Amino acid sequence: MEILGGPLYAVAGAGESHGPAVTTIIFGCPPGLKISRTAVQAWLDRRRPGSSRHGTPRNEKDKVIFLSGLYQDDHERLTAGPVIQTTVDGQSFETQAYEEGFTTGEPISAIVLTAARKSAHYAQFMGPEGAVRPGHTDLVKYHQSKGFVDVRGGGRSSYRSTISDVIGGSVARLFLQETFGTVFLSAISQVGSLRAGRSLSGHFGQILQETGSQTVALVEIEAVQKELETAEIHTLDADFAQEAADLIKQTRIEGDSLGAMVEVVAVNVPALVGDPLYQSLKVRLMGALGGLNAAQSCEIGDGTAVVSRRGSENNDPIRGTGYQSNSHGGLIGGITTGMPLVCRVGFKPTSTINKPQKSVRKNLDEIDFALEKGRHDPCVGIRAGVTLESRMAIELLNAVLMHQTRAVNPDNFQLFD
Repeated sequence: MEILGGPLYAVAGAGESHGPAVTTIIFGCPPGLKISRTAVQAWLDRRRPGSSRHGTPRNEKDKVIFLSGLYQDDHERLTAGPVIQTTVDGQSFETQAYEEGFTTGEPISAIVLTAARKSAHYAQFMGPEGAVRPGHTDLVKYHQSKGFVDVRGGGRSSYRSTISDVIGGSVARLFLQETFGTVFLSAISQVGSLRAGRSLSGHFGQILQETGSQTVALVEIEAVQKELETAEIHTLDADFAQEAADLIKQTRIEGDSLGAMVEVVAVNVPALVGDPLYQSLKVRLMGALGGLNAAQSCEIGDGTAVVSRRGSENNDPIRGTGYQSNSHGGLIGGITTGMPLVCRVGFKPTSTINKPQKSVRKNLDEIDFALEKGRHDPCVGIRAGVTLESRMAIELLNAVLMHQTRAVNPDNFQLFD
């Protein structure tokens, strides 16, 4: 069973790359949170194929449709969402989806229909004599499923499956922002051998040092968001963005692909959230972020840079007002300190490329593989940021709810005076 987060806040998804739709069910959102379809759509728009000219040419609109878990007394506003129409056995049915409402505490369900699919592009991968793309899941998924695997677009292994991550993460980040002022951001910090000179963690670290606080003002966050949104690629370093864009363009022309490093940061994080060992937030974040499609590494705080330091250099000084630096990346012993959560995730070069490669068929006959057709990201890490933000939000909200179980209040268990 695949569930992201949990046990208190969890997201389940279903759907293949070229299937009719991706379905999402969100469990455990507390009641009373206002959710609008447009707010969630804004994050889905960042994830969707075609959102960046440096990504895949496949252009999906990925419009979210909410079906349950929301309510308000104004039914006209509640049911002002998209019209859903279908015809079954010659009979036509029509209903209205939810546009905005308040969470009820019941499961929230949503679907995103698939529109842009060219399944014929994947004919060369079908059956026991189908070709295997090096670096892709073709071989292992075929034999794991005893041959009953959807090869179109990578099936369930496709990055399209992360639609559920983003929908579930959108609800989590709305709750955390309303409750604590927590905001999640990400930036590309490396493409191939090119490295950015500015980082989110460095930028916010400087702000916190100057203000002597552990809280970042909303105006500062909005300034960073605007800078990221208007950049050539999602980064604070304009020169790096242009060089990386040129490199991605040239690599696409050459029929090859590139790896990338993405930094994801949460600011205004509630302190004291998480556990020290098996439910450590560090364990959960490294698994959730490092387990994303094509991710090969995940580090927290200053990551591998701490290996060459001495303790006297690496330990973050503490005063009565809080931590004075953040090499620990917001986590000590798997528990949040209130400083920004900082993770960096390394993505391998996109597996599906146009260059000839040595491979096999699914029956293990050796071949010289050449891709016949397809539309793919030359650098898959470019679109990964919003999904990493979403996964971090899911894990943080689950940890917040777990922490709340330590503070049982009898007043919350009283029906009558």
